[in-house]
Amino acid sequence: MRLGVLFLRVVGAAGLALFVAAAFTVLPQAVSRRLSVTRSLEATGAIVVLAGGGVRDDGSLSDVSLRRTVYGLELYRRGLAPLLVFSGAASANGHVEATVRAELARACGVLPAAILAQPEGRTTWEEAVRIAALLQPRGIHKIVLVVDAEGSRRAAGVFARVGVDAIPALAVEVSPSRGHPESGLALTRRIAIESFALLYYRAAGYL
Repeated sequence: MRLGVLFLRVVGAAGLALFVAAAFTVLPQAVSRRLSVTRSLEATGAIVVLAGGGVRDDGSLSDVSLRRTVYGLELYRRGLAPLLVFSGAASANGHVEATVRAELARACGVLPAAILAQPEGRTTWEEAVRIAALLQPRGIHKIVLVVDAEGSRRAAGVFARVGVDAIPALAVEVSPSRGHPESGLALTRRIAIESFALLYYRAAGYL
């Protein structure tokens, strides 16, 4: 019985320590930097915007999806590539993320010939395989990849696995004000999810 009580106390203390570290220290930011890949952006054959967040019931992009889409448009206007590739499968409500993104790009003045919509694949691996199949016949083997910071290492590795050199362009995640406990907790959740995904991808041979 005493051992059980001691175990619960240890677990409780460890949980409290983790909460304090996540909410009130810079540990989450340090771990996030370790997961991230940064390279100098340069001109490539295409800008690829990975799926993220899907589409709401009213047909509008989620916050994450919209931020990535807008950043992709910004990079396109900066002349980093002549082609924009939007990825994103259908949401449960029937709206297709890639299609909605492409429509937004056209509304912002991007010519249809400069846009590709890739609506297949629900994992980063599936997206990479399908995007490589679209781009490699066009002679494109190097891209700028719009992705979140925590997922950049895994995403770049997956594209390398399918023969595409991906330069991560890190989309800014909007969080509560810097230094706010919820900001650290939200970042910790993203780190935990991405860490498990990274382990799985390595075990599955995707990296």
